[in-house]
Amino acid sequence: MARATERLQRYLESELDECRDEDIDCRLEELDALEATIGEDRVETELDVLSAMGNETRYRIVRALVAAEEELCVCELDAIVDVSESGLSHALSELVDAGLVSGRKDGRWKKYRATNRAVALVTVLDGCVSDE
Repeated sequence: MARATERLQRYLESELDECRDEDIDCRLEELDALEATIGEDRVETELDVLSAMGNETRYRIVRALVAAEEELCVCELDAIVDVSESGLSHALSELVDAGLVSGRKDGRWKKYRATNRAVALVTVLDGCVSDE
């Protein structure tokens, strides 16, 4: 923390032309309040979601479910991604845990659907990537 405080002091001195201990204390309080608004639980949850999307198989599954706009059976997802049955099962389990897909049993079949969270993430990604 001492190094961070020294850097903060140098920064404030360059911004304010003069920096007092009160200026540093005030800015540290503002930064603590900012950090508190982020929240540790929220960061952990969001990192779980981003981690789930950070694998090609899981990403393809989410993209397919969002594009389908309906439930898809595991056998349909199996035709989309080139992984083993256990790999597909594991990927779907991680996506369910991250809140990106939901699944339900339909007789002897398991069907999955993209959640609103997955739709929102894909929508944001679509808006961020240009076709240049």
